[in-house]
Amino acid sequence: MNELRVLVLIPARYASSRFPGKPLAKISKKSMIQRVYENCLGIKDQLTHSVVSVVTDDSRIEEHVKDFGGEVVRVDDDVASGSERIALALERFYSNKEWDFVINVQGDEPLIESDLLSRLAQYHSESNFDLATVVKPFSGFEEDHNDSNKVKAIYSPVRGQCLYFSRARLPYYREEVKSQDWFLHIGIYSFRPKALKEFCKLEGSYYENIEKLEQLRALENGYTIGAVTTDMTLMGVDVPEDIAKLEGVLREREIKS
Repeated sequence: MNELRVLVLIPARYASSRFPGKPLAKISKKSMIQRVYENCLGIKDQLTHSVVSVVTDDSRIEEHVKDFGGEVVRVDDDVASGSERIALALERFYSNKEWDFVINVQGDEPLIESDLLSRLAQYHSESNFDLATVVKPFSGFEEDHNDSNKVKAIYSPVRGQCLYFSRARLPYYREEVKSQDWFLHIGIYSFRPKALKEFCKLEGSYYENIEKLEQLRALENGYTIGAVTTDMTLMGVDVPEDIAKLEGVLREREIKS
């Protein structure tokens, strides 16, 4: 496993319609992007040939990452998705090495842990999937299941494969059951470099444009997406109100430790 060559790239944009400046937002005295970066760094202890870097289009984020000692590269191009931004970073800054996988970690997942990234890379290396991602099983939780900011995955546990993703409440239970089980999609993607380059050359697809989910472009063009499951506590930040919830989780962790 230590021989896997994994490039972890964290796209971080300043502009956001729902939360401008989100990567620099403070979470218990530390910025969100610093928390994501430092949590990812542990992969270097498990996969010694790995590199972790932030990819940004903003000088404020670039300087902040440098200030806390992180690695950062600048891609200013006007692109439609984080995957397209990391593809440009791979081409311009990291093409001097042969990578087994490029992992795209969303810059708004401050509870991410490096063990999950290592497990994702190992899983991908043992499969034939073009892409690999992460899903979390849930049972019930009406509010989360109805939340359009929380992307649901139609995931086949038997095949370990994702068949569809949606902002809608899926799957739909036609008959009343005691427990409505579903899978939350965690926005982490492992790409084989060839698949990443090919994916970013594709036109936006029909369902991608409807749901505003770039992974649907891959599915609509015949790419396969496998997934590992996790019970890790994860919380993406979509709006400013999520910061208080996240700080509450961190306080609980401190109390338990």
